Amino acid sequence: MPELPDVLVYVECLSARVLGQALERTRLANPFLLRSVEPPMREAEGKRVLGVRRVGKRIVLVLETELFLVLHLMIAGRLHWRERGARPPGRIGLAAFDFASGTLVLTEAGSKRRASLHLVRSEDGLRALDPGGLEVLDAELPAFCRAITREPHTLKRALTDPHVLSGIGNAYSDEILHRARLSPLRPVARLTDEEVARLFDACRRTLGEWTDRLRQECGDGFPEGVTAFREGMAVHGRYKRPCPVCGAPVQRIVYADNETNYCARCQTGGKLLSDRSLARLLKADWPRTIDELEGTV
Repeated sequence: MPELPDVLVYVECLSARVLGQALERTRLANPFLLRSVEPPMREAEGKRVLGVRRVGKRIVLVLETELFLVLHLMIAGRLHWRERGARPPGRIGLAAFDFASGTLVLTEAGSKRRASLHLVRSEDGLRALDPGGLEVLDAELPAFCRAITREPHTLKRALTDPHVLSGIGNAYSDEILHRARLSPLRPVARLTDEEVARLFDACRRTLGEWTDRLRQECGDGFPEGVTAFREGMAVHGRYKRPCPVCGAPVQRIVYADNETNYCARCQTGGKLLSDRSLARLLKADWPRTIDELEGTV
């Protein structure tokens, strides 16, 4: 799923292309993409773009007459900038938005259609779509501390809950926790003041550095190849590969359609966090520490 750094770069690149231009036409290739009925989509056509914003992981086109076109890419949705009038491609094409300078195309890979489009009226309507998480790049440490400890979550859950923090998902939460040297399953209620400060710094540095890196990679172009698995990440998507800090093999916890990646040596004092499926299979043979695991290889 595109997260804060990816969405920020999308917003910046869209601003450079559509700001001040009229949305000439909206073409929906899949009617289930549109999740609102009032106001009707035709009201957006002909309206100039006054701004482009990020609201959590959503991309918002601010239109004249206080209309807001809101895109949520979910897991597999991606944006592409094409020549004016380009068609949404085949099975994965969901919509196209035509401007004088070109066409913004929305695609979604896979068979599940989770991406969404809303057209809402007024700032109040837009706020209703905002989960309300703290913008960590704009926050001070006391506000971060209050937000992160408000609910009895684990650290992984707290970082990825959009009602707690804005724009952070599975990939960057793994990177943040590795940088902070904290276990993904650590209860937030057990954090010391020093650990909260370390986590806050890790959030800001990780998100800031990756945003700068993605900007540089994109240059004057448009973001293509947006992915949760990037070369240069420390642990996310690097199961069994060496941790860049200590060299121990990166571990994972698999749950539903996601997995959490972490370094046992750097983050959990060498303890392996139980992966339910493997633990059931191995039972008493499940290694409890990274040293035990490496001793069986």
